[in-house]
Order: sequence, then C-alpha cells, then structure tokens
Amino acid sequence: MAKFDPEIHGDNPPMDTAFMAGMKPSSRGRPKLENPKVEVKIRLDAKTVAYLRGSGPGWQTRVNALLEKMVTAGQI
Repeated sequence: MAKFDPEIHGDNPPMDTAFMAGMKPSSRGRPKLENPKVEVKIRLDAKTVAYLRGSGPGWQTRVNALLEKMVTAGQI
C-alpha cells in the first residue's frame, strides 16, 4: 500500500484511530414515515391519466388527497 504524502493528499488527511473512533454509520435515504404510502398498480383510461399528468407536478399527491377526502366523507 502506498504511503500517505501530505503534499499530494493535503485535502484528504489520514484516518487514524482517534478519527475513526468519532465516526458513526450514516443512514441512507429519507427518514421512516409513521404512515408510509403503499405502492399500488391500477388500470385507468388513457384520457384520465393524460388529464391528471397534464395538471402538473404533484398530480399523484392531489389524487391521493381527493381519494382520502372521499373515503373520509363516506363517498366511496
């Protein structure tokens, strides 16, 4: 293994035991949600999907909110 050369690797200091003792594993991704969403696959008419996607970014969130509102109101 090559020796550490501070002139070449000045911005990358060696990792000694004191440095390693202060390290902790990182967690990847987003924090876990209390009520995570469930991925489902449904078949919709092409015109319906085109209309919803055409409403811009966040269309899936808006559809979810509408469905949740209808379920809460007992409409479906």
